[in-house]
Amino acid sequence: MTAAVLGAPATPRLARVPSPAPVPGQPLVEIEGCGVCASSLPLWEGRPWFSYPLAPGAPGHEAWGRLDDGTRVAFLGDRGYAARAAVSEATLVPVPRELDALPFPGEALGCAAMIFRRARIARGERVAIVGMGFLGSALAQLCADAGAEVVAVRRETPIEPLFESCDCAIETGGVQETLDAAASLLRVGGRLVVAGYHQDGSRQVDLGSWNWRALEVVNAHERDEARLVEAMRDAAQLAACGILDLERLVTHRFPLARIGDAFEAARTRPPGFVKAWVAP
Repeated sequence: MTAAVLGAPATPRLARVPSPAPVPGQPLVEIEGCGVCASSLPLWEGRPWFSYPLAPGAPGHEAWGRLDDGTRVAFLGDRGYAARAAVSEATLVPVPRELDALPFPGEALGCAAMIFRRARIARGERVAIVGMGFLGSALAQLCADAGAEVVAVRRETPIEPLFESCDCAIETGGVQETLDAAASLLRVGGRLVVAGYHQDGSRQVDLGSWNWRALEVVNAHERDEARLVEAMRDAAQLAACGILDLERLVTHRFPLARIGDAFEAARTRPPGFVKAWVAP
């Protein structure tokens, strides 16, 4: 089969590799597409702690496709930039028929559903979302549906007028700047939801301010596979009924041969961009 191989930072190639063989408990999925996650950008750009080449299909962890019987599914796995994958049966999530014509990066949508669940958003709350990429945009849709007042905070947003005015702040950027901004927006007793992937080292916080305002801090990442699969099922239903608007969230399609362009779009974010996906 054909798979993408990242041989060095920003240096992908297509390779012919053996197709995985299905075994009991690991059915074969014919991949239709795989999203490009912002958390993979450091791997694309290169950092001293990464090793190359990556395995064929890596780091594609937002894939979906069809089983032998035609059932459309999303699943957990990290070899999604390929024609096929053998995946754990326990992670398969059926994609509702209402979404047949749409891309469905199930893992990414499941993360949004999980973060929303952990954030415990209540009707009437003022919720700041700091970072309006794919994750922030999906969370904004979920929070608005829950009846919250959503404050979208982008790089160009002046935050001084918003200081200490929000009941909840969801940080999605994964950098020191977005963490500081989110914390500064919370009222006394507010909730700071850390949804960004902080993968490049330690962070500094103004613990005196956090302590004085009695902030609640929620780490919104989930490492329990069963819970993430459950959140993917929730996301599938939320998308099927239109609460998660996939056409607004998954915006740029690329063939597998142009996977480099897909990563560059995720890095540079051209006008109208929210999420890229690649199709074998």
